[in-house]
Amino acid sequence: MTSMSLAEYHLKCPKPEKSKMGRNKFNASKIKLDGMTFDSTKEYKRYIQLKAQQRGGIKDLQCYTKFELAPKTKIEGEKRTKPALRYFADFIYFTATGISLVEDVKSAATRKLASYRNKNTL
Repeated sequence: MTSMSLAEYHLKCPKPEKSKMGRNKFNASKIKLDGMTFDSTKEYKRYIQLKAQQRGGIKDLQCYTKFELAPKTKIEGEKRTKPALRYFADFIYFTATGISLVEDVKSAATRKLASYRNKNTL
């Protein structure tokens, strides 16, 4: 199998379709490609990079995998059960040496949020 540069892969890749659903609170627009919807252009570009790297090194690329960080909890004396704490990883893949990597593509504004910092330290 021959390796392909990112630029070559990007030229062969179908053009993304911008979603008409509107923008999110950080002004990112959704993009559809390969039957998937990406939350931002930055996330889409990272997907293209990872797809190109699949030809030369990384394996088993998975998108939008859910992890349960803490199960739902019923606290005595409270009416409602606290929901489970979940984390949705943007990308998971294995390097050529077999190390698994979990990636979450975030903007600088999102990285400042307390909810992101809490999950990032786990």
